[in-house]
Amino acid sequence: MRHVTFDLDVLRSFVAGVELGSFAKAAERLGRSTSAVSTQLQKLEGQAGTALLRKAGRGLALTEAGETMLAYARRLLELNDEAAAAVRGVELEGWIRLGMQEDFGESLLPEVLGRFARAHPKVRIEARVVRNAELMDRILSGRLDLALAWDSGVATPFRETIAELPMCWIGPEDGDIGWSMTSGDPVPLASLEAPCLIRSAATEALDRAGLAWRQAFVSPSLSGLWAATAAGLGLTVRTPLGLPPRVRPLTSAATGLPDLPKLNLVLHRGEAEPSPAVARLAEIAQHSVREEVTRQTRA
Repeated sequence: MRHVTFDLDVLRSFVAGVELGSFAKAAERLGRSTSAVSTQLQKLEGQAGTALLRKAGRGLALTEAGETMLAYARRLLELNDEAAAAVRGVELEGWIRLGMQEDFGESLLPEVLGRFARAHPKVRIEARVVRNAELMDRILSGRLDLALAWDSGVATPFRETIAELPMCWIGPEDGDIGWSMTSGDPVPLASLEAPCLIRSAATEALDRAGLAWRQAFVSPSLSGLWAATAAGLGLTVRTPLGLPPRVRPLTSAATGLPDLPKLNLVLHRGEAEPSPAVARLAEIAQHSVREEVTRQTRA
């Protein structure tokens, strides 16, 4: 059997094109021409011996083989980048103060810290998982080097939007949301304590739709909010990222609830030119978020 050795540059173009939803955008990000990326994709399909992409409307979608290739490509690139960072940055030392929104404390934080620690074991990370307002306060006062937070409109000097996520209504996994549009009852809301930009988005959407609502449950923490939602005490609103297993997203079409806006996820830096260790951690955080967003989009 002939051994096939995949080209990592080709795999990087393939993954970038899928994650960005456009191989033209991938070419721009990678500093290549669109024709060069197209040639790379042809080479990859030739090595794979099967089609990885198919036409879907005006765009392209992954075939079943393409889905498989995407999963392996990500693993190969992750290991390659981890090895390169470990070799080049083996002497990296220091201390990084990282802050994350509560939504990512269980789903994203372990992955980000694990990837970084394997390559840079001498760097100490102090991670703080708190609500948006505290993250903004800490980044503005210089008490965080990096913060992954929802875009609340607070202007910070060194920020980058890394994802746009849909907000959605969320109810218990068993499907019994304890309310229906035909009941005539106010929509029971479960939310975090004010101030909360997602809570405000939910109530504003209901008000615009002319739907009455009542505050059925208020929690100071996200874990309490999930427990109340799973128990059917009320409906809540978050994004699809980081949802625990006992709750599920609800569609507006199925419930009659109004559509919700999208929410930007922003990576804030404490300095214009962060240290090499902070820059590397920021890179890993962005990569992990984009991977998770792609998985959610295809789920």
